[in-house]
Amino acid sequence: MSEDFRFTDYEPYDFANRRHIGPSPEEMAEMLKVVGYPTLDALIDDTVPVGIRQKTPLSFGAPMTERQALDKLRATANLNKPFVSLIGQGYYGTITPPVIQRTILENPAWYTAYTPYQPEISQGRLEALLNYQTMVCDLTGLDIANASLLDEATAAAEAMALCQRVAKNKATAFFVDANCHPQTIALLQTRAEPLGWSLVIGDPFADLDPTEVFGALVQYPGTHGHVSDFSGLAARLRQTGGILAVATDLLALTLLKSPGEMGADIAIGSAQRFGVPVGYGGPHAAFMSVKDAHKRSMPGRLVGVSVDSRGNRAFRLALQTREQHIRREKATSNICTAQVLLAVMASMYAVFHGPKGLKAIAQRVHLKAVQLAKGLEALGYTVAPDSFFDTITVEVGRFQGVILKAALAEGINLRKVGDNRIGISLDERSRPATIASVLRAFGGDGALIEVGEQDHRLPADLLRKSDYLTHPIFHMNRAESEMTRYIRRLSDRDLALDRAMIPLGSCTMKLNATAEMLPITWPEFAEIHPFAPADQAEGYRVMIEDLSAKLCQITGYDAISMQPNSGAQGEYAGLLTIRAYHQARGEHHRDVCLIPTSAHGTNPASAQMVGMRVVVVKVRENGDIDMEDFRAKAEAHAANLSCCMITYPSTHGVFEENVREVCEIVHAHGGQVYLDGANMNAMVGLSRPGDIGSDVSHLNLHKTFCIPHGGGGPGMGPIGVKAHLAPYLPGHPEQANSTTAGAVSAAPFGSASILPISWAYCLMMGGEGLTQATKVAILNANYIAARLKGAFDTLYASAKGRVAHECILDTRPLAQSAGVSVDDIAKRLIDCGFHAPTMSWPVAGTLMVEPTESETKAEIDRFCTAMLAIREEARAIEEGRMDKANNPLKNAPHTVEDLVGEWDRPYSREQACYPPGAFRVDKYWSPVNRVDNVYGDRNLICTCLPLEAYAEAAE
Repeated sequence: MSEDFRFTDYEPYDFANRRHIGPSPEEMAEMLKVVGYPTLDALIDDTVPVGIRQKTPLSFGAPMTERQALDKLRATANLNKPFVSLIGQGYYGTITPPVIQRTILENPAWYTAYTPYQPEISQGRLEALLNYQTMVCDLTGLDIANASLLDEATAAAEAMALCQRVAKNKATAFFVDANCHPQTIALLQTRAEPLGWSLVIGDPFADLDPTEVFGALVQYPGTHGHVSDFSGLAARLRQTGGILAVATDLLALTLLKSPGEMGADIAIGSAQRFGVPVGYGGPHAAFMSVKDAHKRSMPGRLVGVSVDSRGNRAFRLALQTREQHIRREKATSNICTAQVLLAVMASMYAVFHGPKGLKAIAQRVHLKAVQLAKGLEALGYTVAPDSFFDTITVEVGRFQGVILKAALAEGINLRKVGDNRIGISLDERSRPATIASVLRAFGGDGALIEVGEQDHRLPADLLRKSDYLTHPIFHMNRAESEMTRYIRRLSDRDLALDRAMIPLGSCTMKLNATAEMLPITWPEFAEIHPFAPADQAEGYRVMIEDLSAKLCQITGYDAISMQPNSGAQGEYAGLLTIRAYHQARGEHHRDVCLIPTSAHGTNPASAQMVGMRVVVVKVRENGDIDMEDFRAKAEAHAANLSCCMITYPSTHGVFEENVREVCEIVHAHGGQVYLDGANMNAMVGLSRPGDIGSDVSHLNLHKTFCIPHGGGGPGMGPIGVKAHLAPYLPGHPEQANSTTAGAVSAAPFGSASILPISWAYCLMMGGEGLTQATKVAILNANYIAARLKGAFDTLYASAKGRVAHECILDTRPLAQSAGVSVDDIAKRLIDCGFHAPTMSWPVAGTLMVEPTESETKAEIDRFCTAMLAIREEARAIEEGRMDKANNPLKNAPHTVEDLVGEWDRPYSREQACYPPGAFRVDKYWSPVNRVDNVYGDRNLICTCLPLEAYAEAAE
């Protein structure tokens, strides 16, 4: 062996620091020189106030390699027992077509994209969502559908609020069908009470007085299988100014009369059984459709059809894109996300199967249920109802426990209904062997009775006669080659993290590592029903407890609730927890919430939803909270102060020095502190919210903890609380050890199937890796601020000139000197192959940039090169060397279509399409020119247009 070769020279690869952390150590040294610091720790010492630094480092074991982490996840997954669950209750077995699983769910082109606020680079997702809206409208028989909500129960709550907003009477009560799913009723109770609305729960045909309610929610088919005609009820409510909302099942609606045909105003439900695994409760795309008259009051996102600057068809988000940012505490909803990735999957499931395929699936499911009902009746059991789609309820008397136990021995979960009935819901995955096993559990020999179409038990007067999914997209050639190509064509129109950095301030877009994503489709995680017996979800328990412990250590809190399935839901849950704490102390009058003017718009919207009065606090010129105004408002409302809501690091991208003082003032006046966790990416390992005086925070797992944004969802927003608030965390009717607090999501652990992503992230990073990630996120932001200084100055910085993990670039001077708007800069960045930073928030006319720790120095430099080149183009306008109205900034983005035909612009095609920063070979081409937003709102179209319309637009 050569003497020059020594094993001691080998340096082990730093897995934790190089998977998620973009810059190499050598590149960090170069960046630190630009920022002006000798070491990374020196920069951090000047950035994070010493008074809030945590005393002890994060410590939860050495970082794992990918193989070690996946082995641990596999061992944990194996603790779960994916029995066949026939529990139903809004969650059903489904088959994800492999082409959809591989090319959408497991494809970073789809799961790493951001919310489609920049429509030009989101045309693929927007088309898929338009397909989703069309599917929902067609099946529900209503005019307008949104681009998905969080889950069925929260969609029902949104429907209740919509009913109250548009009803033409002054009633304060809302009627709820007792045949709704229990988790839906529980969540409606949670939502209604703080707003002063009372719920009347009962039989809509016997107990509903239309003169006493502003609306009603009925279930169709019902939770126990009933299929009823609500046409008369809709008419009676209409006469008294009330609104009818119907919770329904899209698969059932391929066979049954639609809610719209009954006269319903609103339809809601879950698209889960359209190819999305149950996943212990989520994520799943909920839907809402409404009559045209209610479209401007509908919560959530709405995809519409518009035109671009050439007159070509283009898609965009329409109307109330982010209602809560406009209306704040007057908003009817705090919805700030959707379930885009899951809605895309559901829409593609409909495209893949088409109307005939969906109807065939529904018919097979129904006939399986009929076959089971006949078999049980032959054994002497009473089966109800007489008419049903997929769910039956069986009278079993004192044998309930015996039968349920026998079913478990067969590997099947059935639903316990009361003390003497059993519910059974069949689905797409049910096989003859499944039915035989159920019959054996009921004491039979498993022999099946043959059934045919003539044996159906659907009510004749409710059989569907109207067409649905008539658009050509639902009739395309469904050969896998064509499906794959269609999905690829759509993804190629978008710009996601698999192509380029998405430097969005406030919406951390960091690496979603492949190893972290792999487990979510494992059957042991994907096929567990959220209401399955606890011993079948032991792996979930182990994972959730360990992840919760790690999050508690990271935040300094004492308890975590995983139930909120979005950041806005986390805000709502945290404020509910604070409210319940005050009420338990007999202080029901405490209802004032102090919120700075710079706060995220969901903050005041969430406060309004829990019945709080929002008192706005001023901010100073440097972006910090105006402490004099804060102290004065706290003292003025001391008797009724419930809480304050702050974001830290602050919304303007700076660690404020007085955060402890804010907390002390609130506590001194009897209030609690809610610290918005949107910016935890700047705190992990350096500072803990629970140590600096905060009582509760939500954590955006889809930001700091690596769950991908998925084009605008899924999200997870668990809340951490100090010990005194723990008894008031959200409860759930399906949890035996639940707290007395109400539910905030349909499932006990929200979107549980994506938690393996955040757990794997923590396991592979370790405490040291997580801390290093935070430091590098701060370095990257300060590096951008330093490189762009003089061209785009940073609007806010600390006393030492430092920013946190994001910086706000002031682009307003260019509007005055060159007529270049922040929108022009955003669209020109598309030509450079970048998604724009966050525009005009929290300050109009600015760009908020957050590079995250995941981006390499090369990618950050490419972004800086693009921004500096944009500044030079603006300078050319300022100096008269470029036309003020006809220039690359005003005409951006440029498309391939701009390269053909005559060119009459006073700049070259090369300058238009290949600006500095753009790749020459792997150039991203926007599929459309700049989208006309005004046209889209004035000519609102929210369903698929016939193909001829596209041909006409292109002529």
